[in-house]
Amino acid sequence: MRLRIYLVEDSPVIRDSLAESLEELARARIVGWASKESEAVQWLNENKASWDLAIVDLFLLEGSGLGVVMNCRERDLRQKVIVLTNYATPAVRERCLAIGADAVFDKSNEIDEFTRYALEEVERAAGSTQW
Repeated sequence: MRLRIYLVEDSPVIRDSLAESLEELARARIVGWASKESEAVQWLNENKASWDLAIVDLFLLEGSGLGVVMNCRERDLRQKVIVLTNYATPAVRERCLAIGADAVFDKSNEIDEFTRYALEEVERAAGSTQW
């Protein structure tokens, strides 16, 4: 089973690069994307069973990734939410985890760790029974 990823990222360059890398390295499928909190919340609410992993940036064109993460609190246990940001300070990490993120990675120096996490999620999804 291919991991279904929803991206919340306002930079087209980063979003396209992430999508390409995840589709190639992890053989994941990007099921959608948003650049604003309201767009992400709407899509996630309307497509509750259509994603396995949400990758969320904190700084968006409108709103905040924190609102997106909080909106995902009632997700299925199999669904994971990752924060991928340039501002992964200890306080930001703590806040993100407290409001429901499964992991937080810094875009500038934790891409290997982020990729490893995504690959582990692919293996987890592929190894489990159909949902």
